[in-house]
Amino acid sequence: MSDASTSNGPVLAADGTPLKRSLARSLRMQKTRALLLIAPLLVFVLITFIAPIADMLFRSVENQIVSDTLPETTIALRGWDPKGEDLPDEAVFEALFNDMQLATERKRHTSLGTRLNYEQVGISSLFRQSGRKIKDIGEVWQDQFEDLDAFWKKGENWAELLGTESWVASAKDWKKADGAQPRFQARADVAAALPQTLAAYQDFADFTQLEDNKALYKEDPWGKVYVALHADLNASADVSALTGPGADVLKAAAIAAPGFETVSYRDAFIDIHDGWAKLDNWRAIQTYAASYTPGYFLNAVDMQIGPDGAEARPENQQIYIRLFGRTLYMSLVITFACIALGYPVAWLLANLPMRTANLLMILVLLPFWTSLLVRTSAWKVMLQQQGVINDVLVWLGMVAEDGRLVMINNQTGTIIAMTHILLPFMILPMYSVMQTIPPTYLRAAKSLGATNWTAFWRVYFPQTIPGIGAGSILVFILAIGYYITPAIVGGTTGVFISDRIAYHISSSLNWGLGAALGAILLVVVLILYWAYDRIVGIDNVKLGG
Repeated sequence: MSDASTSNGPVLAADGTPLKRSLARSLRMQKTRALLLIAPLLVFVLITFIAPIADMLFRSVENQIVSDTLPETTIALRGWDPKGEDLPDEAVFEALFNDMQLATERKRHTSLGTRLNYEQVGISSLFRQSGRKIKDIGEVWQDQFEDLDAFWKKGENWAELLGTESWVASAKDWKKADGAQPRFQARADVAAALPQTLAAYQDFADFTQLEDNKALYKEDPWGKVYVALHADLNASADVSALTGPGADVLKAAAIAAPGFETVSYRDAFIDIHDGWAKLDNWRAIQTYAASYTPGYFLNAVDMQIGPDGAEARPENQQIYIRLFGRTLYMSLVITFACIALGYPVAWLLANLPMRTANLLMILVLLPFWTSLLVRTSAWKVMLQQQGVINDVLVWLGMVAEDGRLVMINNQTGTIIAMTHILLPFMILPMYSVMQTIPPTYLRAAKSLGATNWTAFWRVYFPQTIPGIGAGSILVFILAIGYYITPAIVGGTTGVFISDRIAYHISSSLNWGLGAALGAILLVVVLILYWAYDRIVGIDNVKLGG
């Protein structure tokens, strides 16, 4: 440090900079070095822990599949009253036809049906069957155009009628080996005269070129293009000034179009599947048309979104609240059972000679070297009515032959098996804490007149509470997340909520509901953790001295 500073000026460092600025720079450099040292760990935690939790929380409210698959229908349904007794009007069914045409080509209608089937049972088959027969509706108009003139049968004619000359020239001989396909360009005069036709053909062109990767020039258009053309021509579209390929055929079609036979979109859809005549199906589509929904969380607490808002599900469908309660209750029972069984074992290990304690510690650690599935399956064999435990009890005369205990496929079996599996997680923290307690404390208490029980309860036990706390947190959190053991030995009354989460993630693929159940379970654990910290104090929890 330099003392060459005036009485009124700042204190300077050796290099002449103000001391305060120099210290701040040094402190920033130290923090930067420390941050760089822990940066890999932070990135690892972000990728493997924070990001999956954030993704889970997003999936629990994300619901964009309805609005993305049926964009026109969801907009048209905004004016429909779900509380009424009337079906949506013809415009909604027309929008449904346009959406279903594209959704079927993209094969997204089945995913949409699966999503809505979570809320309205049976709607999945409605979308599957409609997807198979949606082309029948468009063929009503398509057949009449093709009967009028064979020009309308070929995709090349459509491309030359609607596309610019430059695009037609570049797209005519395109092959996949040539690279990217020239994007469709519409003729300005045709776009002005036939706006609905161009909009429908643009959807067809985008799918064909970008998703199906086929030559648009040679592909026959969808039925919705014929329907849109009829709508334009029936609306007295002015095509008299059009020239170029197909202009004469188009003008002839404009004269004949008003006399074409048409069908009601509503009747056509109801003929495909009578589910379109059921108000509940339409209510489900409208209810879940929003991009984000609380529906998954409501389902996770045995509720649902109704016409008037959130409402309770029918009693015979309420299972999740019961499963949450059972999970918390049985996890607490398992935790206390592990404390009761693990405390004496930990005390014995801490007070035996080191050589003997190390030998017995191998027995405690042995379950970690055995597959969880093997241990659980072994309990399934032992707990059966004709299993080892019942055979021993009958042999000892403690249980009659016809009164064998039922210890499998119920809560008893789950508690027994999971207590055995999680017991080492309770013993190890308690043992590590007990090992640090000097035995002289107990001798000192006894020398002052305390009985064995008083010395234990007033001197020894309070010092083991940190180990009990650490073991309890480990066992409880592990218990509420178990699903393999309860699924094997628990039957219908011993499974946990984690079993339902695993089912929705891996089997039913209802990821939204699975994510909502997981998020609720996470919140419950955090609340219990906060309560534990308030009552016991998380600072008192430790794994060793």
